[in-house]
Order: sequence, then C-alpha cells, then structure tokens
Amino acid sequence: MTSPQGIPSAAEPGKIAVPDDVQDAIRTLIRWAGDDPEREGLIDTPRRVARAWKEYCQGYADDPAIHLSRIFEEVGGYDEVVLLKDIPFQSHCEHHMAPIIGKAAIAYLPRNHVVGISKLARVLHGYARRLQIQERLTAEVAQCIWDNLKPHGVAVVIEANHACMTARGVRTPGVGMITSRMMGTFLQDERSRKEVLSLMGY
Repeated sequence: MTSPQGIPSAAEPGKIAVPDDVQDAIRTLIRWAGDDPEREGLIDTPRRVARAWKEYCQGYADDPAIHLSRIFEEVGGYDEVVLLKDIPFQSHCEHHMAPIIGKAAIAYLPRNHVVGISKLARVLHGYARRLQIQERLTAEVAQCIWDNLKPHGVAVVIEANHACMTARGVRTPGVGMITSRMMGTFLQDERSRKEVLSLMGY
C-alpha cells in the first residue's frame, strides 16, 4: 500500500512502518496550520513526525517496574540514603503535547537491599516518555520505587520547564516548576526530609 503521494508505507530498513491514516492526520494538521503538505520541504514530514512521536512515547511499551526487579543484598551493612540527582529527562504535556524538559533527583533509604543506580533513571524515563503532567510523573516514579524496592523511604523531586507555558499561552520563558513526593521516613520524619532535600540541593 502507498500513501497519497505514492510513497510506500512499508518501513525503511531499521525504521518502523507508519500507517497511512497517521500520515494523513499529520498532513491535515499541516494544512490546517496554513502550510502545504505537498511542498518539497514537507513531503516526508508526516512520516518523520510520526516516527518521532513513537520515540517520544516509547514509555507506553515499557514497564518501569521491570528495571527494579534485580536487587543486590550484599551492601556491607550500608543503610543510608541512596541518591541519584540531576537526571535529565524529556516528556510531553498531555494538554498541549508540548515538550517538558527538566531534571530529577531520586532518593531512597534502603531496607536490606539496593538496586543498580542506572535503574532509577530508567524508571524515570519509562514514565516520562508518555504524555504527562509533572505532578503525576513525580508521583508515579516515587510509587514505583516504593512498591518494588520496599525501602524505608522514597523522595523524588522534579524540576522542569514547560513549553506549553513558555512558547504559547502566557509565553513566560525562564519559569521552572518544582514538584516533590515524599514517602515513608522522608514524609514522616522532618529531620530525614531536610537531610535528603539538602543532599538534593534544595
């Protein structure tokens, strides 16, 4: 099957196939925005945009909990905070599908085992690569770590800029949004909460 331009919909080597109806939807948007989807510079844009969005939203095919399934119990008696900070991420807001670009700090207080530190970043990316709001993203990351590692405490702080605010609407650049989620010890004990926030730089 081919698209209206005669371009095969089958995937190029190493690339996913893009259904004709998805390409047609993007052409409609281009036309509605005021441009001509048939002109040279835009002729391949529908396929590029579709593939880009499949990549942006690859978190829907990911179960973040899987990344926390392999644990390590030989920790030499370590029982203090484990913190991964300044983790960069990109997401898209579910209201305008505009970029959310930011960084996260993820901490937990282990009970009797730990997980590879890269797995914390993988949990973040698993949820971030979906249509999101920052508040839910923060809560989902914290809940996933809480449920699967069963630590004494979990703390997640996310700081991000939202293109839906900076590039449209109120058009106010340079504004960052901070959200946090505390669970267990970090929620119940003020001293522990202050300690982990200090380690995070807040």
